[in-house]
Amino acid sequence: MLRWSALCLSLALAACSPESGQEPVAEELAFPAADRPVSDLGATAFADETLRDSRQEAATVMQLAGVRSGMSVADIGAGEGYYTVRLAETVGPQGRVLAQDIDRGALLRLGDRVESERLDNVSIVGGKPDDPHLPVNSFDRIFLIHMYHEVGDPYAFLWHLHPALRPGGQIVVVDVDRSPDRHGIPPQLLFCELGQVGYRLVEFVRHPALAGYYAQFEAMAERPQPKDIRPCALTGSGSGTPDGAGGRTPAPQ
Repeated sequence: MLRWSALCLSLALAACSPESGQEPVAEELAFPAADRPVSDLGATAFADETLRDSRQEAATVMQLAGVRSGMSVADIGAGEGYYTVRLAETVGPQGRVLAQDIDRGALLRLGDRVESERLDNVSIVGGKPDDPHLPVNSFDRIFLIHMYHEVGDPYAFLWHLHPALRPGGQIVVVDVDRSPDRHGIPPQLLFCELGQVGYRLVEFVRHPALAGYYAQFEAMAERPQPKDIRPCALTGSGSGTPDGAGGRTPAPQ
């Protein structure tokens, strides 16, 4: 199965070349550095899947995100596939899931899992820390689950995500309200960083099933030029949230 996984990964990486619809590489782009700590990379398996299912984590996130049959979704920082396999079941045979990670070992293990569970609607790709190399105009939802705080170049990363969304597509972030050097990100800092790169908050939810929070963003029509992006600072506790953050919070209009 490892041989199959290596072939799967190789083919998937080839499919992400500019000729297949990926955004052309722009070597001259200069993005601001993050004005905050960046978390060390965590374990790719993250936590016991039985425990996560017992509190309905993935089911809650997919319900909040409106995932349904036939959708095209991306799982960025997929690790060994907790969300990937559950998204594959939810979008069904008419939908598709692209699982991406920068850890080649994790992707090979995920390839074995995809083959073992016969998930024909899943593709596996590698990426770079500042660019996940997603095909343009391809996804209804892009999931960043407990990984955004590990992104070392958040402005470049988010800027490269923008073209991958279909019209009406949205980015879903699940994370923990604490400093990035403690494997989390305060919500207000998250809102600021995504806002700088052309995304608008549409929903924010705290939920016990997530052991953290859920934030959903839509892309505005135009992303800014990299030179116009201003880095957001982590100030004070950085843990402020919109009014009413104990439950579902409507986004500001």
